[in-house]
Amino acid sequence: MSVQHPSRRTLLKSAGGLSAAAALGFGGLLASASTARAADDGFGLRIVDRNESDPRMWYYRFQTAEIGWNPGPAVNVLLPDDYHTSGRTYPVLYLLHGGMQDFITFDTLHVRDWTAGKPLIVVMPDGGHTGWYSNPVSSLVGPRNWESFHLNQLVKWIDANFRTYAEFNGRAVSGFSMGGFGALKYAAKYYGHFASVSAHSGPASLRRDGGLVVHWANATSALDLGGGMVYGVPWDEARVTADNPVQNIERYRDKRIFLVAGTSPDPVDWFSQVNEPQVLAGQREFRSLLDGAHIPYEAHEEPGGHIVRPDMMIRDIDGIIDRLRKA
Repeated sequence: MSVQHPSRRTLLKSAGGLSAAAALGFGGLLASASTARAADDGFGLRIVDRNESDPRMWYYRFQTAEIGWNPGPAVNVLLPDDYHTSGRTYPVLYLLHGGMQDFITFDTLHVRDWTAGKPLIVVMPDGGHTGWYSNPVSSLVGPRNWESFHLNQLVKWIDANFRTYAEFNGRAVSGFSMGGFGALKYAAKYYGHFASVSAHSGPASLRRDGGLVVHWANATSALDLGGGMVYGVPWDEARVTADNPVQNIERYRDKRIFLVAGTSPDPVDWFSQVNEPQVLAGQREFRSLLDGAHIPYEAHEEPGGHIVRPDMMIRDIDGIIDRLRKA
């Protein structure tokens, strides 16, 4: 593992280049390369609100049995600049927001600027304010099955309604904080779906330090679940193991892996003080296991705390485009 110091940042990268990944999952099926058109209902999703007037950012809100919101969960779909004129098929990035955020978050952080001129569709769905990208063990407020909504419904709906590569080499998943955990979880648990996975200040180890991340997930998810919990008490041990990146190392083989964690949270920012040291320790544990398995990755330890870093997002997006099938 080499260590460099470009512009005040430490870049840690495992030895060896990225392995070529075989196409898995959907067998290389391609979506239609027709011109842009209005999206339709399907896969258990009924569109209840939409806005397709912007040339790049299209918005949809759904009714679905998986999420008992009224109105239901929403998604922003950011299209490439030339989507309406090129007739090309594009790779897709699923970009997952953090806790107490929503599908609009990355638009407010200028994701349009990060992707301007780049041949990539970016899908930014609701994941619940504290949904943890999971189907919870219990809910007292109706269904909150974010994992099923995303993987069983939304991915299929996107491939059916947009010109995407509906295959392993056509998809990436990335996220911030809770969304970084969701990205790591989805990439491992749904092995054939995503060829690239990125966690920006996302926890990678659930059981370390007495299971601090599991306790945090249970406590915060109760806010969304009316007192229900993601993992339950006592824990659903099989579920924790299935979701825990450090216990599923082999499922990251043949994927591009990109990790970011902060090294110096603001001493007056209690949230960063609580979260980022745990994120950093967990990502270091994850990296050591990847090293032991000879699985390559790119990791950055950055000054600052639990924040979105636009330069790291842009670097990640460029790496995603390089890894995925070309438009």
